[in-house]
Amino acid sequence: MNKLRLNSDYKEWLIQLKSKIRSTQIKASKTVSLFLIEFYYDLGKMIIEKETTWGSHFLENLSIDLKKEFPEMQGFSVTNLKYCRLFFKYLQISPQVGDELQISKSPQLGDEIASIKSLKFDIEIYNLIKQIPWGHIKHLIGKIKNQKEAIFYIKETIENGWSRDVLALQIKSNLYQRRGKAITNFDKTLPPIQSDLAKQTLKDPYTFDFLTMTKPYNERDIEKKLIENITKFLLELGKGFAFIGQQYHLEVDGDDYYIDLLFYHIKLKCYTVIELKNTKFKPEYAGKLNFYLSAVDSLVKGNDDKPTIGILLCRDKKNIAVEFALRDLNKPMGISEFNFTEILPENLKGSLPTIEEIEADLNEQK
Repeated sequence: MNKLRLNSDYKEWLIQLKSKIRSTQIKASKTVSLFLIEFYYDLGKMIIEKETTWGSHFLENLSIDLKKEFPEMQGFSVTNLKYCRLFFKYLQISPQVGDELQISKSPQLGDEIASIKSLKFDIEIYNLIKQIPWGHIKHLIGKIKNQKEAIFYIKETIENGWSRDVLALQIKSNLYQRRGKAITNFDKTLPPIQSDLAKQTLKDPYTFDFLTMTKPYNERDIEKKLIENITKFLLELGKGFAFIGQQYHLEVDGDDYYIDLLFYHIKLKCYTVIELKNTKFKPEYAGKLNFYLSAVDSLVKGNDDKPTIGILLCRDKKNIAVEFALRDLNKPMGISEFNFTEILPENLKGSLPTIEEIEADLNEQK
């Protein structure tokens, strides 16, 4: 037996076998999850069809009976049964309402059940939503009522393998509303296919909620904090960004220049220059970024790489001024705002009135 374990062919074969077993386990797990979600959908439908017949305590009694009959199974709590019921309604949309998913409860249960007859089963969402775990689905049911928005988050979850916590974070940060909202000149500077993909890659604003900065701070301090939190930073940037360097050095005509942050986007197949400005947007910022993009294209980009794109992040901007600044530049770039949490220095906190003191002062003035 020991000799067999030392045999190189056996060890290689064993590695392949273990890999196959793990793959099979994953497939089996996905199959079980798929059937479970289909079952929850059917269960939700059955509950809605019967609950007016058997009264207000129907779910409590059903929960007790199912737990008693199937003690080894999870998912028969009253709360989960209610989610099954909502799940069925979540996949029915009203033609009159358009994109709004109808999941709100009517005051009268009978009216709610009658209304289901006028709803249309949404097969697109059903085929997509079955591919994500039940915990994700419950979070979507509670947070998202817009059909297009729901489809967006389901597809992003599938493509990026988001955990439930990451999905919750992306919903909380309003990713759907922010994606593709940056002002860019991509239409004029990139081929159509790459332009569309690049536009969807950018956001406005970028939300760095994981940063807590105490004044005074400068742009280099923000850079440092972003790199210290690189995992969260990459999550906010989106899938495909690979970090290359901070204060990336370039030598142009004997002079030294330093790019704030340099990334490579795997899907776009191009370098991405990110410049941070802890101020309101100024037109000259776009000109400087245009220079950096030219330098990277000449000194860093390979023959197989696509044109380098730039992202200028400012604390504030006026859209018309941004559009004017980008109009005649020949390098692809987008301009967005960014925000994070600012806290007061310790030496100032004691000098400011508390909420209680302000309220007391207002009461005295009445």
